[in-house]
Parts: sequence; C-alpha cells; structure tokens
Amino acid sequence: MLTLVWGTNWPLFAMAVQEVSVWTFRAVSVVISGVLLLLWSHSRGESLRIPRRYWLTTASAALVYLGVWNVASTYAAVLIPSGQAAVLGFTMPLWAAMGAHLFLRQRLDRRALAALALGGSGVLLLGLIGWDNRLSTQLGFALGLLAAIGWACGTLLLKRFPVPVSSTVLTGWQLLCIGVPLGTVALALGNREWFVPSWPSLAVIGYISIVPMAIGNAAWFTIVRKVPAHVAALSPVLVPVVAMVTGAVVDGDPLGRYECLAMLLCVSGVALNLKPRR
Repeated sequence: MLTLVWGTNWPLFAMAVQEVSVWTFRAVSVVISGVLLLLWSHSRGESLRIPRRYWLTTASAALVYLGVWNVASTYAAVLIPSGQAAVLGFTMPLWAAMGAHLFLRQRLDRRALAALALGGSGVLLLGLIGWDNRLSTQLGFALGLLAAIGWACGTLLLKRFPVPVSSTVLTGWQLLCIGVPLGTVALALGNREWFVPSWPSLAVIGYISIVPMAIGNAAWFTIVRKVPAHVAALSPVLVPVVAMVTGAVVDGDPLGRYECLAMLLCVSGVALNLKPRR
C-alpha cells in the first residue's frame, strides 16, 4: 500500500502547482504533514521534545534533505515526465553509499560498486533517451539528481550526528522547520495578490499533504519498527516503477523499452545496494 501511495503521488505534482507556485505548494504541504505527524506521535504517548543541543543538527538536516528534496523533486516532476523524475529521485541510496565512502570512510565492496554501476547506467540511459536541447529538460534531469543527492546528504548528516528522539517526532519537527524558509521564499516570490485556489487544486494539495506525506511517513516508520531492516529498506524500491507506469497512464508519459530498461537498471542497483550483507 505504501508503494502504491508514494508511487501514484508523483504524477499529481503538476496538478498541485497549476494555480500556486512550487514554493507555496511545498510550504503548505510540509506544515500540514508536520503538524499531523506530531499529533500522531503525541497520541501514541511519545514526547515531542528535542533537546536543545540537537536543534542545529535537526534544522541543518531538514534544510539539506527535506528542503532540497521537496523543491527539487517537484520541479523535476513538472519539467520532465514524472516517472523519470521519480527514478532519478529514488537513486538516493546509491548516492548515500558513495557519500558514506567519501565522508564516513565506509568501504565500498564489490556489491556496492556493482550497484553504483547499475544505477549509473540507468541514469545515463534515462538521460540519453529523454535528452533534448530544451533548457527545461536539462534542468529537470539536474533537479531530479539534486533531489536524490540532497536526501542522501541529509541521511548521512543524521547518520553522523544522530538525534535521540523517535523518527516520527524528528520528521514532524523537521517538516515544520523547513516550512519557515519555504514559506518565506513563497511570499517573496509571490505577487501579493491573495486568492483561494479552485477546489481541484485544494483537493490535490490536501491529498498530497495528508496521505503520501503524513500518513505515508507514519506508515513507513511503522514498517521500519515491525519488519527486519533489510525488508524495510527494500520497500521503496518499487515506488519509481509505480510512478513511471502511473505517469504513462495518467499523463501519457513515454514508457517504451528503453524507459523500462533504464528503470530496471536503477531499481536493480538500488535493490542490490540495500540487500543485507552477511
């Protein structure tokens, strides 16, 4: 169910920003989902307090991966086919493995190198088949990779400087933290003319805020607690597959043999990298 919810989420980004900017959409969605996650944590009896000395790490990680991920992934899904943007975005475990090798001195074994080769081949093939001379296409591919790298950097930051609170509480506060700069940019770039978007736009923004972001994150952390770590880590691998198929059905995005091959290479690389070691 989580795979379906997160996978079908990507084609909705273009609908969410038809009447509002990407910054406004993301500012609203992160605040709504952050509040809901904290309310859910409070209902479970969890403490919502983060010790003062960990707030710098909390805010920094939120800016690096939640801020970059939400903005870059949304722009990418608007500029290029949403399924391709999802495939690029979900290469984040590969970038995390490379970052762990460079900055945390973790050794890359043969399996990790093979995973990086598969994922890199998939990204390269995706770029070759979708590349053209339009600046929007080139920017879309760059932002898709930036979203993945941003998420990986935030993950490495929290790995290096862990915050001793529950994952839902940490994510809830990080979503609220990133809502401040996103809202500031949205106000700065806006035309100062307040209006109420149409009900379809409000419905899409509300759905993305509540279901994929709030309920999806809560479900994800529940999965992490209830199943073995390697099973949980493999759960999101099929998300870009669902996103690419959904984009082809809903928006008419290209889905030929080369797109499927690129998707297979990326997914295989991620799955190989996440497979547990002995």
